[in-house]
Amino acid sequence: MDNTGFEQALSGRVDDMIDACTKCGACFTACPIAGPAGLGDADPEAVVSGVLDILRLGKGTAESEKWAKACMASGECIKACDYGVNPRFLLTMARLAMVRTEKDAAERRKQGVNVFRKLGQDIGVLSRLQLSEEALIRLGQRPSKEAPRVEMPDVVFYTGCNVLKTPHIALLCLDIMDAMGADYQVMGGPTHCCGTSQLRAGDTETLGRLANNTINKLSQSKTKQVLAWCPSCVMQFGETVLPTYERATGEKPFDLTPFMPFLHANMDRLRPLLKGRLEMTVALHRHPGIAGVMEAAEQLLLAVPGIRIVKLDVPGVGLQSVNLATLPKFKAELQLKELEAARAAGVDALVAVYHSDHRELCAHERDWPFRIINILEIVGESMGFRQEDHYKNLKIKQDVDAIVADSADLMKSHGVNLDTARQVIVNGMLGDQPLPLQGMQAAAR
Repeated sequence: MDNTGFEQALSGRVDDMIDACTKCGACFTACPIAGPAGLGDADPEAVVSGVLDILRLGKGTAESEKWAKACMASGECIKACDYGVNPRFLLTMARLAMVRTEKDAAERRKQGVNVFRKLGQDIGVLSRLQLSEEALIRLGQRPSKEAPRVEMPDVVFYTGCNVLKTPHIALLCLDIMDAMGADYQVMGGPTHCCGTSQLRAGDTETLGRLANNTINKLSQSKTKQVLAWCPSCVMQFGETVLPTYERATGEKPFDLTPFMPFLHANMDRLRPLLKGRLEMTVALHRHPGIAGVMEAAEQLLLAVPGIRIVKLDVPGVGLQSVNLATLPKFKAELQLKELEAARAAGVDALVAVYHSDHRELCAHERDWPFRIINILEIVGESMGFRQEDHYKNLKIKQDVDAIVADSADLMKSHGVNLDTARQVIVNGMLGDQPLPLQGMQAAAR
């Protein structure tokens, strides 16, 4: 499939959904972000009609543009539609149309390249501040020293990119699959890009090339099954890339399965391995964007002996924490409300599923009377193994010099440039803090 074929197929999918949309407004009514975005009094039918104008003309009403930009990808709109339309996909395409109207092709391509390069730099540095050469090889980020496989694996485990900033999560995925006897090959990182950065920048030409490249790599398994960790990748492949590829070629190269539902579907293999009892009361940090993930995560927690779950009176919205950045004040208020609710409930741990949730929340452990951990840390401990959360250990220091000193040996062995490392620590780690730590809030007051 060439780039022209991809872009034509993408445009054709949008046209089909525009034709199928009845402008009933049910998707807008179901949206949990309409109120926080200041659109609670807007007319649903008018807003949806404005979104269709954006898709056709690149420009719509102020309310429709505001709604598209505020989208956190919660997915409630998909459930609300009775006409086979994916409103979340149309809002993604509306943002694409607005960017293409506002910026020329060269500017869009430059923006996509810059974001991609920054992503690669942040991942490269942060993973190397935490991981040995052997661990990088295990995660597919360095060439293996062993002879290449002769046979294709049963499945591909696709990390995506950003989970490599919190690599203990990805390593726990591999530990669990090893214990279950799964035959897999790891793929991921910037060399296996899903193209989200290019889509947001409006560079569909580069998106098409990346899509072809990554699809070809991920298709290399016996079962044509890809286990995906990252919800952004699941949404990108599931709603944009794979359906477009299938429309252009008539082929469906693989099925994409989020990792939590994969574990839940294999509970008969996993349950006997959950031998360690953990007497803990936990609250699950929830995002509903990928159907079935939070439900699978809750069942997985309940399968661990001794775990008790308290449900906090806090709304779960968005695809993952990073998607809430469209409304920064709302996001910070929601995170604070959750921390306060977890304290009031007397939990032992606030448990996140996704990596961006963990990055943004983990340093708050310093200031609150409970742990902030990833769900796989609980699963791994019950199974008898653990991976050190170096990211949290470093971030909780809140001091660039201390982080550099703690990582000095790994920086030296990997040849990480000191100035680059300091820049990434400041912007890519310490700056990734939507809600200031309590100590910083007190100092500001």
